[in-house]
Formats: sequence, structure tokens, C-alpha cells
Amino acid sequence: MNKTKALNMLGLAMRAGKLVTGEEMTLKEIRNEKAALVIVASDAGKNTQKKIKDKSSYYEIPLLDAFSADEISTAIGKPRMVIGILDQGFARKVQELILG
Repeated sequence: MNKTKALNMLGLAMRAGKLVTGEEMTLKEIRNEKAALVIVASDAGKNTQKKIKDKSSYYEIPLLDAFSADEISTAIGKPRMVIGILDQGFARKVQELILG
């Protein structure tokens, strides 16, 4: 139930222009410390997961891997494995819904 709500929030954030999608764009926003939350697909490749997790922990940006690539892609309307939320409000809400 909450997972569905969180995915709906990702869709809203996408429409509001508060998301960056794709590995390179997300890494750029992590480095610029603009990302409030990073989401990597649970079924993304090991190298992709490691690279994103390492960067996120280095810059102390929260990371979630609670969604599959299909769920992320359906929520935002694009096939993606990695997304970054740029807005604190959206990031906080998604974390609340997933982590409880």
C-alpha cells in the first residue's frame, strides 16, 4: 500500500520537474549535492548499485533500493534504473512511506 503511494509520489515529482533520471545525471546531482534522495532499482546491475551507493554514502545522501526497475519506470514514465529526487519535501515523503 505505502509502496504504491511512494511510487505515485515519484510520478508527481517527475511531473513537477523535481527528478533527475538516469545514472549519469543522478551522479552529477549527487556530486553537486543537489539530490535529496537517490533511488536505485533493486534489480540494477551490481556495478551500477555499487557506484551509486558509494557516491551517495560519500556525499551523505540517503539512498533507497526498495523498487524494481519496472516499478520505477512505470511510476515516472521512462525506462530508468536510477533516479534522484531534488526536492526535500518529495524526498522526505517517499522515505516516510517506504521506511515507515
